[in-house]
Amino acid sequence: FFRFFSVFFWKNDAKRERAINFKARIMQKFELKTFSPKNQKSQFEFYILNKGKNSGKPLDEPCANCYVLRTNSEEERQFFKTLCDGLFKSKSYYNFLKGSVILFVTINDCKSIIKNGLIQANANLPQFKKSVKAIKELEQKERQYLETLQLISEAKRIILYRYIKRR
Repeated sequence: FFRFFSVFFWKNDAKRERAINFKARIMQKFELKTFSPKNQKSQFEFYILNKGKNSGKPLDEPCANCYVLRTNSEEERQFFKTLCDGLFKSKSYYNFLKGSVILFVTINDCKSIIKNGLIQANANLPQFKKSVKAIKELEQKERQYLETLQLISEAKRIILYRYIKRR
């Protein structure tokens, strides 16, 4: 009787083992904690704003209302920062905002949003990387256009200043 059912248990253990190995391959490790200026800074970290309507926005510099996301390498840091930026821009945090006066996102909600985004990104990693590359190119073009607009504005101001100064 036990031998018969042990085959089913063994198959389930094998399936569970494969699932664990699969998850281990695709899941990068990250640590999300509340920011404290007392804690030692790591070189592979960035910050996520946790209060206000911009909750979930990745930051390079810490502020009083943010979480710290630490990774093991610069490559993982860039991956998670891009992922979090995409989650922020797609307004993934909006459904998790709490509070009546000052909106905020809890650390557990933030972790679950990032984990879900990570699973989705890893489900089709080549497409995710292609999308990230396209977004970076568009952001670079956007910066160039904004710079051009500033130069045009400055040129208009100089032209008007010359006209006014002649009088």
